Amino acid sequence: MIAPYYNKPTQEGLYQHYRKVAEEVDIPIILYNVPGRTGVNMLPETVARLAEIKNIVGIKEATGDLKQISDVINLSPKDFLLLSGDDFTVYPTLAIGGHGVISVVANVAPKDMADLCDAYFAGDMKKATDLHYRLLPLNGAMFYETNPIPVKTALSLMGKVSGEMRLPLCSMSEGNLNKLKKVMKDYGLT
Repeated sequence: MIAPYYNKPTQEGLYQHYRKVAEEVDIPIILYNVPGRTGVNMLPETVARLAEIKNIVGIKEATGDLKQISDVINLSPKDFLLLSGDDFTVYPTLAIGGHGVISVVANVAPKDMADLCDAYFAGDMKKATDLHYRLLPLNGAMFYETNPIPVKTALSLMGKVSGEMRLPLCSMSEGNLNKLKKVMKDYGLT
């Protein structure tokens, strides 16, 4: 569940919102903190309060802030899942106690992202590090423009989807499309 956007709720408003939803449903809930899209950052203390609610089981943390991620892990119950929400922070997030990722780049390079996580958890830091740096240019390319424009474009170039965008999203600019094509070619995806 993404943090409510536009009205920029307070931390107490975020807590009350998620608490109310958790009371209304009996399914596991993963919070989604992405202040770049919502305009509000769910602070670690608020996440820790929410982590005490039975069916709030984890968070997709997309601040890119390793201090904040560390604070969430430190303040929350040990079984609370911390998932990277930024592909470029997967490896460092795992290194400070994260549990995995909800990934954009895994849509175009699923094996490599899965192998990075598997290698990390198997203790093969060399392989995990190598995959982190292999994925880095592709991770960047997925954000040349607003997500999901680049990933849908990449998947279209791979013949997986039509590439059609729903407004207000539109096709990538020609300059960014050419940069994306180069990254994909260099990666071996096209």
